[in-house]
Amino acid sequence: MVIKTSLNLTKDYKNFLQEIKGRIKSARLRAALAVNFEVIKFYWEIGQLIIEKQKISNWGDKLIDALAIDLKKSFPDTQGFSRSNLHSMRKFAESYPTLAIVQALPGQLPWTHNLVLLEQVKDPDVRLWYAKEALENGWSYRMLMSQIKEQLYEAKGKKSVKTTNFHLQLPGPQSSMAEETIKDPYKFHFLTMGDDAHEKEVHSGLLGHVKQFLMALGQGFALYATHYSMQVSKKRFEIDLLMYHTKLHCYVVIELKRGEFHPRDTGQLNFYLTAIDELLKTPQDNPTIGLLLCEKKDRVIAEYALRDVNKPIGISEFELAKALPKEICGNFPTIAEIEAELNTEFPKKVSGKMKLSG
Repeated sequence: MVIKTSLNLTKDYKNFLQEIKGRIKSARLRAALAVNFEVIKFYWEIGQLIIEKQKISNWGDKLIDALAIDLKKSFPDTQGFSRSNLHSMRKFAESYPTLAIVQALPGQLPWTHNLVLLEQVKDPDVRLWYAKEALENGWSYRMLMSQIKEQLYEAKGKKSVKTTNFHLQLPGPQSSMAEETIKDPYKFHFLTMGDDAHEKEVHSGLLGHVKQFLMALGQGFALYATHYSMQVSKKRFEIDLLMYHTKLHCYVVIELKRGEFHPRDTGQLNFYLTAIDELLKTPQDNPTIGLLLCEKKDRVIAEYALRDVNKPIGISEFELAKALPKEICGNFPTIAEIEAELNTEFPKKVSGKMKLSG
């Protein structure tokens, strides 16, 4: 039986419904966070108990070995009591000696995030910095691993070497946020290119790995268009990459340049920004930002080139994974040759079971 009502037609009812929905979602989120914290707190407590017991006994790692076996027998349907995870609990408790520290940040992250932080970040302060960034930006554990691998902490600490004119061309709050957003260098190590590769090949390579590319750019970047075409005074111009930044609420024009930065590049980018502001930007959008990515730049020349430019532009370097020279590649065995060699040496154990990916 369907109950028909005219309430769903009124604006007041729709607003009330949205408020109720919002509260339900908020309550669900709080409940999920509470459950997660209880799990993290429980693991921390187990880790503390193991540390205390090992101090007063001579059992050492035998304690964890025995616990892993006996807990699995006692709780066969409960996961999380493996030998490796019990070692992680001990390490977690050792890394955060008080529950107050756990409550502040680690307790708000899933256990997988905490495992990544424990294994990949040795410095406690840096570990808490990454925990804060992961929490604020909603990183998955894979994203967290990627940001640690790309040394985001070290890159953020090099603010003084960034080359932008944001402080001159943007209002205070947006200027600071834009400065935080820009990296230098951008590490596109997922892309392998030889020295003779052209800009179009780099462009195509980045788009062929668009997920990794967006992760390398950082939180908030969304791909709006590639080879964005626009017409100014009956002439056609093409932008390499047009992005939209969801936190800065503005378009971002990205131009790729192989080789060294040249002052003329800022003139072209400045023109593109003016065109986007005139043709695409709406009153709700903030001023369009330009990002010039080059392989090498002289910081003094870049600063001079930006000094009198009237649009917000950042100039950053980018790094690619270098392809091996052909003469060196020729000296390495192919995947097929490696497989054939393995099958010859270990026919019974390897043949038909091992596959090397290329």
